[in-house]
Amino acid sequence: MKIAFVGKGGSGKTTLSSLFIRHLTANEATVIAVDADINQHLGAALGLDEAEAAALPAMGSHLPLIKDYLRGSNPRITSAETMIKTTPPGEGSRLLRVSEDNPVYDACARTVRLDDGEIRLMATGPFTESDLGVSCYHSKVGAVELCLNHLVDGPEEYVIVDMTAGSDSFASGLFTRFDMTFLVAEPTRKGVSVYRQYKEYARDYGVSLKVVGNKVQGQDDIEFLREQVGDDLLVTVRASDWVRSMEKGRPSRFELLEADNRLALQTLQNAAEDSYAERDWERYTRQMVHFHLKNAESWGNAKTGADLAAQVDPAFVLGERFAEVSAAQPA
Repeated sequence: MKIAFVGKGGSGKTTLSSLFIRHLTANEATVIAVDADINQHLGAALGLDEAEAAALPAMGSHLPLIKDYLRGSNPRITSAETMIKTTPPGEGSRLLRVSEDNPVYDACARTVRLDDGEIRLMATGPFTESDLGVSCYHSKVGAVELCLNHLVDGPEEYVIVDMTAGSDSFASGLFTRFDMTFLVAEPTRKGVSVYRQYKEYARDYGVSLKVVGNKVQGQDDIEFLREQVGDDLLVTVRASDWVRSMEKGRPSRFELLEADNRLALQTLQNAAEDSYAERDWERYTRQMVHFHLKNAESWGNAKTGADLAAQVDPAFVLGERFAEVSAAQPA
């Protein structure tokens, strides 16, 4: 299952992402975590110190390797240089599996040990001095989008993406790459403003969206959120002494997280599993192609000097059958 956590800055989306990752690991799920925020905080929320978090490899720095590997023997992609962030897979492409070892994970992922197991952590990478004034957030997350376009995940396999604050992900097709989007909202007018943007943008694409009320202090906060977002409110999370200790760098064992917050995390997992049951690989592939053709026409063709519409394999549908063929290719 591919799951995004979104919300306005300060809503607590990174904290909730990290708690959900810990919860899944405690339930023996296989997890890849991706920090796709401009401000890279997921590593610290998962227990890395400053030096360890700073040492995480930036996916954007390994984009040539990622493209070359994913391209495989796909005859429709004439070179890795002509691949853009939306390039879809086709016959001959290499696909990624959550549980496998491959050169992309070797270069871009690092193992993080938690109380109840371990995960792979990947990060887009922060802005550098050379990026200022010439790059944008979307250039950073291009590697994430490309990998998600080539990833086949199954039950009890999770890819958790901590997205950038606000609604910037709608500038590309990244927002359609998920089985479930959890929008973290505080019980304030500003807290639900991002929800309204997401709800409007996602309506035409069948994006599964649920709201997680965070920093809730009482029934009045719950009622406010229910008035603002209706049935999209999935669950609420109360203030946590465990989280406060974690943010001070002194976390207890995860099993000591408050019982009501553990139940809230299980509610998230149940909703994700219900959403996965509705997955439509054909629609997923169709949306991938839709955004690729839009990007090709608006800027991709001019940038690469190629007709990127020719990269689309009309007979290809991302899914298990093609993943088995891809797994048979030499790395």
